[in-house]
Amino acid sequence: MANKKSSGAVSNAADKAVTKTKTVKKSAALPKITVKEHKKVIFLGSEAAPFIATGGLADVLGSLPKELAKNDDLDVSVMLPLYSNIADEYRNNFKFLTNFYVSVGWRRQYAGVFLFEYQKVKFYFIDNEYYFKREGNIYGFYDDGERFAFFSRAALDAIARLNIYPDVLHCNDWQTAASVIYLKGMYYGDENFRKIKTVFTIHNIEYQGKFGMETFADLFGFPDNVKQFVEFDGFVNLMKGAIEMTDIVSTVSPTYANEIKFPFYAHGLDPIIRRNENKLRGILNGIDIDYYNPKTDKCIFKNYSVSDLSGKAVCKAELQKMLGLPERKDVPIIAVISRLVSHKGLDLIKDTAEKLLSCDVQLIILGKGEIGYENYFRYISDAYQGKCCVIIAYNQDLSRKIYSGADLFLMPSKSEPCGLSQMIASRYGTVPIVRETGGLNDSIKDISEDGGNGFTFHEYNSDEMLAKINQALTLYSDKEKWNKLVNRVIKTDFSWKKQAELYSEMYK
Repeated sequence: MANKKSSGAVSNAADKAVTKTKTVKKSAALPKITVKEHKKVIFLGSEAAPFIATGGLADVLGSLPKELAKNDDLDVSVMLPLYSNIADEYRNNFKFLTNFYVSVGWRRQYAGVFLFEYQKVKFYFIDNEYYFKREGNIYGFYDDGERFAFFSRAALDAIARLNIYPDVLHCNDWQTAASVIYLKGMYYGDENFRKIKTVFTIHNIEYQGKFGMETFADLFGFPDNVKQFVEFDGFVNLMKGAIEMTDIVSTVSPTYANEIKFPFYAHGLDPIIRRNENKLRGILNGIDIDYYNPKTDKCIFKNYSVSDLSGKAVCKAELQKMLGLPERKDVPIIAVISRLVSHKGLDLIKDTAEKLLSCDVQLIILGKGEIGYENYFRYISDAYQGKCCVIIAYNQDLSRKIYSGADLFLMPSKSEPCGLSQMIASRYGTVPIVRETGGLNDSIKDISEDGGNGFTFHEYNSDEMLAKINQALTLYSDKEKWNKLVNRVIKTDFSWKKQAELYSEMYK
């Protein structure tokens, strides 16, 4: 089978352990000295906080490497494109290292490399203004395939140029999938590259990097020997190629790792996942608990902690005042912070919004996305003034104010690889209501269970969701029980510490 051929070639170069030793002999009279070598891990990704962020991938690549770097046995680096909209406060401290030319298909393009050390992690930035000096978003351009093919090859060439060959190259989502394909299909003749093991993490299998087969040689410059891995349904599919050719496929939660074996969740790749499930791992994401910390967060109206939650009431009152809602401490605020797209479960919210707003609640929705959802929620906001506030925007500062001021956080996703919002809400003592899918299932347990830290429902059904919301509202009216639940929720450990240990074991 195709994947067996690839993994077999790789396994011959396997490292024997996470920590290697070498003997240094000073002279015949001196004893042997054992010198510990760090295991080197390089992450490749298209975004990482705090430099550039559009979603959960940036949070992961901004916080997981930082946690891994606390392990003295690991030398951790991250490679990113040098986008023009990275803030000057960081860019002004970048150090130029080298430049060279990269071959992508028939093109030869300039690449510069800059270094910035941040929180004990080395961040390498690949510079090319033609590809990365763009206004607005970092995705959604007609030449995204070419842009990230360039980045994927430039990253490998930078590794060779700087002589920083890692033990593990950890690639993330379709934008860096080509790095695995190039490494295994084109760079394998070099012994230094042949020793590198690869991890490919699927953050969202819906976005696969699919392009017409005419791009195989001309745009990507792939050799014929990788065609069997890359071709799928008559297209170049970069994610499929990376899944077939990598050493380990990981996803961002155990439940999602199981779900993507089935058609409903896999967007066509379920047979590829099942064929490679022997190398499939699911590790739940964490969050940066220093960054998301109500005790120190400068964005919220008043700081608070698990030992003194009085500041949360202030945050609620100030949020109501800011958004033009009646300042009532007795009314529960239900918050939704989400991209306004179908798989986030917004159809369930549409089906129940008017029923929900007939209750004594306040509803706050923050997000942007598909025009149909934006228009509907604008209508609801206008129709229920004083009970509902909808802000069509992506706003980090406002999101923190909502996380800290709301009582309940609604996240009824149809599919959710991991989800970070339910973890962030919990960190601010806002009780999540979620559907049992993907990482929501792994992170939030219903209050009917021992140690339950939220409200969960199973079926993708608006009546079941509304019943669970009503259960939460009933409990909210019992302040003693509610306060106990809030205390349990805010104490839930969503840090990276345990997850980083799992990643370290995986690298080993």
